[in-house]
Amino acid sequence: MLTVRTATRADIAAVDALLARSYPRLLRPDYPPSVLVTALPILSRAQPALVTSGTYYLAEEDGRLLGAGGWTAAIPGGGGFERGRANVRHVITDDRAVRRGVGRVILTHVLDQAAEAGMTWIHCLSTLTAVPFYRAMGFGLIGSVTVPLAPGIAFPAMAMRRDLQAPGSR
Repeated sequence: MLTVRTATRADIAAVDALLARSYPRLLRPDYPPSVLVTALPILSRAQPALVTSGTYYLAEEDGRLLGAGGWTAAIPGGGGFERGRANVRHVITDDRAVRRGVGRVILTHVLDQAAEAGMTWIHCLSTLTAVPFYRAMGFGLIGSVTVPLAPGIAFPAMAMRRDLQAPGSR
């Protein structure tokens, strides 16, 4: 049975391993090697402050980590805050568990938690690979963006958004 729990400091290494194993396999069909060789070393590392934020969650089955993801009120990249806005952060599914509902469980939990915290809409910087998933989860496309990962390293993504329903109105 798939369970979701809040990540802790003790989970940083497991999240790091999940990202490092799954991102290269999942992103390969949609990104050229020239992008992956520079972006993957940055994308495929757990962010300790995010993992321990209290709004980052793990999906597990029989003690095995199958997915992770969360949200923050802070706009990624140091962009401050916008009233009512939540931001999807670092969602990943184990590449061996894709199409088993892991991503849906994690993202549903993220949406519920952000709404419970009073957020009214949620923004996402999706990989090109994950756009169909986010669309299926009710996100609308804003447009293509380039995410600066480090000086001279940019990552093509898609900006997306979805309104959140207040708790109890579903």
